[in-house]
Amino acid sequence: MRNFTIVLLLSVSTSLFSQKFSKEEKQLILSGDNKTALPIYQTDNEAQHKVLLNQSETISPKDKTLPILIQRMRAALSATDGGVGIAAPQVGINRRVVLVQRFDKTDFPVEYFINPVIIWRSQLLNKGPEGDLSIDNFRDQFYRSYSIRLEYYDLDNKKHDEMVEGFTAVILQHEIDHLSGILISDKLQNEKDFQYMEIKLYQKSKN
Repeated sequence: MRNFTIVLLLSVSTSLFSQKFSKEEKQLILSGDNKTALPIYQTDNEAQHKVLLNQSETISPKDKTLPILIQRMRAALSATDGGVGIAAPQVGINRRVVLVQRFDKTDFPVEYFINPVIIWRSQLLNKGPEGDLSIDNFRDQFYRSYSIRLEYYDLDNKKHDEMVEGFTAVILQHEIDHLSGILISDKLQNEKDFQYMEIKLYQKSKN
């Protein structure tokens, strides 16, 4: 039974990242060179909105087209006015790839994350303003976990396990939501009746 379990796990692990880009995805990614920004999809376009609401699938980190997608996503993010993160669905590719500006690192580099999964979230929440590159003139306040534990892969197929906190954790949660077809406009509507308890970390005891 144990051997069967091991074989099953290996089979799942192998199939998880064996997926390659489809012909249509490759055509879109290769429609320009790696310095050309891919257009950012918008919710006010019906066809593009549908893509943004789709679930994204995993992608093989070794797919030869993936570095081009990452570079074109980087170019798209750089072309925005103050954007700090972007997910592959926002450029028409329903695959689990995001780029995030690391405000928790020196010089605030923009880094890519392949097949990212949040495996832990803190109960301590951060409330702050969020906008979205795919939703014109939309901005509101949202609660996010202050810290998260993240698993992801790089282009060498190396797995990473990392704790991230603060504003960078907020951006990662926002972009990973995109991979599940979750937009902040929908999140706001779904959470309008939620009640959160505000924790005053430095409040003195009344005893």
